Amino acid sequence: MVSKSGLALAGLGALAVGAAAWGSIVERENFRVRRETLPVLDPGSEPIRVLHLSDIHMAPWHSPTVAWIRELTDLQPDIVVGTGDFLGHPEGLGALTEALIPFAGIPGVVTHGSNDRVAPRLKNPFSYVVAPSTPHGDHSGEAMDFAGLTALYERLGWVDIDNGVTHMEIRGSSLEWVGVGDAHYGLDSLSSLPGLLDDARETREGSSTSLTTLGVTHAPYQRVLNALQNQGAEAIFAGHTHGGQVCLPGGKALTTNCDLPTSMASGVHVWTHATKASYLEVSAGIGTSIYAPIRLFCPPEAVLVTLVADDIGYA
Repeated sequence: MVSKSGLALAGLGALAVGAAAWGSIVERENFRVRRETLPVLDPGSEPIRVLHLSDIHMAPWHSPTVAWIRELTDLQPDIVVGTGDFLGHPEGLGALTEALIPFAGIPGVVTHGSNDRVAPRLKNPFSYVVAPSTPHGDHSGEAMDFAGLTALYERLGWVDIDNGVTHMEIRGSSLEWVGVGDAHYGLDSLSSLPGLLDDARETREGSSTSLTTLGVTHAPYQRVLNALQNQGAEAIFAGHTHGGQVCLPGGKALTTNCDLPTSMASGVHVWTHATKASYLEVSAGIGTSIYAPIRLFCPPEAVLVTLVADDIGYA
């Protein structure tokens, strides 16, 4: 006769197997579009539709992901913001090109994640849960086609702002985009930001339009958020966290894979530092590592962020 404790253990085992099957077969392709509104533009400004894409981790066999991303052009974004880790396999560039080519001609800005340069390695995905991840500089591993990726962005007309700055006029608003390299791999160059911004702003001396400064980074480490905020970023776009990827019911994240609080693993939040405050938009991402193809209580997402005049208010 099986004991009650044995039955309970068997039940828990079956539940775990079922959850793993759901997360790896169903939820990781249960794509959704999250919609947000950020009041950061000058009074009277026209709304600007920003499509935030992150952590696609594209592999050659990800045909459902390719098809879904192509459909996102129906959202008619004014600009695309990419926050890195678009590649997930050394041979993923072809599928990524197929996914993104419908966006050619739509302005975009991008930063990079580590997997855009180096292929992921097999490791215990639960190690992130039991111990905080720290930035590191180990860039070893199989190389990705980074040159091909940057060529794709050029073909699309997107601007690489890894540790860089660019300015765009969209629907009558002047947007200043400030990008930071991947802090998780020590590729952030925070000390260069003031000089880059000074140079960029000198070229606009005499302009009658005010600037809205927006930050973009892959990994939302606190030092990066603080640095972008110090440079005047009114909103910051980030990825890297995967929203926690394997969460508790209700989407409660157990990790962010950086020093960002787990309560901010995805969604829109207000980041405060000293006397400053900025909106922080963190995407849960679209893909996963090919070595951990599972999501639980954390569906893959793209985010449509509408920038509106600050006299409208947050919705």
